Amino acid sequence: MFYDRFEALCQLKGVKPGKACIDMGLSRSLAAKWKATKTEKPSADVLEKMSVYFDMSIEEILGKEKSPTVQMDDEASEFARLIMALPPEKRAALKEFLQG
Repeated sequence: MFYDRFEALCQLKGVKPGKACIDMGLSRSLAAKWKATKTEKPSADVLEKMSVYFDMSIEEILGKEKSPTVQMDDEASEFARLIMALPPEKRAALKEFLQG
């Protein structure tokens, strides 16, 4: 379902789906429409706006092309492991702190 992909992209960017729609100049209700209609997909115009907003190809947005994998050194891997071990609320607080 497209909404799941859209929601995941929003989480990566640190915004809520409705806010992302507004930031792209779209209706906030568009995200709710995608969520309610499981077969609904965005138009080509909307996909172009999303491509710019998320800085990804349309294929990546649609989940048809995998994003390049980031290689981490041992220290970065350990840091990521420690972050993932935190409870969700502490992870969210750390993310907010790091984003400034």
